[in-house]
Amino acid sequence: MSGATGVLFVCMGNICRSPLGEGIFIHLARQRGVLDRFDVDSCGTGAWHAGEKADPRSIAIGKKHGIKIPSIARQFEASTDIERFDLILAMDRQNERDLLSEGAPRERVRLMRSFDPTLSEADANVLDVPDPYYGRGDGFERVYDMLTRACEGLLDSFE
Repeated sequence: MSGATGVLFVCMGNICRSPLGEGIFIHLARQRGVLDRFDVDSCGTGAWHAGEKADPRSIAIGKKHGIKIPSIARQFEASTDIERFDLILAMDRQNERDLLSEGAPRERVRLMRSFDPTLSEADANVLDVPDPYYGRGDGFERVYDMLTRACEGLLDSFE
């Protein structure tokens, strides 16, 4: 994928938020006809779920919205990911701190929701995408909505 912009979605275990973000971004980029401009992947700051498919709830919410979640969990690898990806999108501030402590360049690490066009500078305290893993109710649906808005804004930022 020479010349493609590398976009990496990162959460803690790479089974809930980051694979959902990856799937949404791929879906939206394909709809816009620009998917070939990107090298897209997801990973986790931890290796607890390495080799596993995404959480069944992430897969189900994706399916509900016509989005495939094909990810297999893996851990962030500073030695290769920093070179491969132009933009490293942390789902929350803890993921951001973990990425920076692994040597990811500050200028390439952004909070995912910083691309949400419905948020302003005054909303800086709500930039975390909450981890729905232990939650109940509509947590995955809320995360889907947040990630969709942020992915739309992210794609707009490349135009």
